Amino acid sequence: MEPRKRVYLDHNASAPLLPGARTAMADVLALTGNPNSVHAEGRALRKHIEDARTAIARLAGAQTTRAAFTGSATEAITQAIVGAARAGAIDRIITSTGEHKAVLKAAAAAGVPVNEVALSADGVIETAALGKVIADADVAGETVLVAVHWVNNETGVIQPLDEIEALLADTQHFLFVDAVQAFGKLPMKFAASRIDMAAVSAHKIAGPAGVGALFMKARCDKFVLIPGGGQEQGRRGGTESAALIAGFGKAAQDLAGAYDLERVSALTDQVERLIETHAPDAEIFGRRALRLGTTVNFAVPGLANATAMIGFDLGGVALSAGSACSSGKVSKSHVLKAMGVADEMAQCALRVSLGWTTTEADIEFFEKVLVGILAQRKSGRGAAA
Repeated sequence: MEPRKRVYLDHNASAPLLPGARTAMADVLALTGNPNSVHAEGRALRKHIEDARTAIARLAGAQTTRAAFTGSATEAITQAIVGAARAGAIDRIITSTGEHKAVLKAAAAAGVPVNEVALSADGVIETAALGKVIADADVAGETVLVAVHWVNNETGVIQPLDEIEALLADTQHFLFVDAVQAFGKLPMKFAASRIDMAAVSAHKIAGPAGVGALFMKARCDKFVLIPGGGQEQGRRGGTESAALIAGFGKAAQDLAGAYDLERVSALTDQVERLIETHAPDAEIFGRRALRLGTTVNFAVPGLANATAMIGFDLGGVALSAGSACSSGKVSKSHVLKAMGVADEMAQCALRVSLGWTTTEADIEFFEKVLVGILAQRKSGRGAAA
């Protein structure tokens, strides 16, 4: 009996591992030693780490020495935000109401005042309001850390980084960018930008989970979260996981050959069209804003996302109800709330996210399962929100 077909449409949560990354990890796992040892075994592992550092720095448009490996993007985010506060470099944090929870929780834990700037109904940060908070900080003689994401993980909305950088031009303030969803998909020029720090993650670019990186300009080198034994040029203590890092580096090298954003965007457009065809009353969130062509966040009135996700999973389609950082729970989206979406619609929100493995056949299969779920809803057999 042939295995039942499965279609994976949850790339924003974690992208399927590239074959080269898997091979790179296996090769390093066959080695013995500590990458910080000076003997031949240690030097062999160190070479894998430094080769990976070069690869991810190239993808970020950064100097190789400006990348520090971490255990995850969440750790990198926390190091940037909490580390800046612990170093006494900032008096205030400015973020938005729609940031990833990793940013919001790090800001809450930093021990300095936090301002959360509102999002528009399209999911875009209100730059005029952001500018006012920055100006008020200038008057008060405060140094602030502005912490914003580049691409929202739930809606795919791209934030106006150029405008945000312009607000901080010729100031002493710091800019941290959560670049997790943008890395490897949008052109990144860290070295030439006004960005002081940027967090990225391996498993979002088809590398392994359990490793991330923080890009840091020189003035942020003292923003340390884990002092440890001086690894990563003193910016992140703890023996590096050479195998995971090697997988990260190989994914960064191979992504361009495996990932065609134009092709993925065309498939994403196809998803939106078929949703509109089969569910004319559906709402697609953030559609009037500039979005990365990987994500469709939509809601069909009366179709609870918890029920719909079960239907999709049983039908062979993996998708999500938003962020995958809630320990398997389906909870209300704070991002949609920040966009002013009514609770009854937010409880129906589903996220389809595409990537390097997605094919047109996958979208056709998604359509078939969607039609079946909508038919159940129409007949009254699907639970309403």
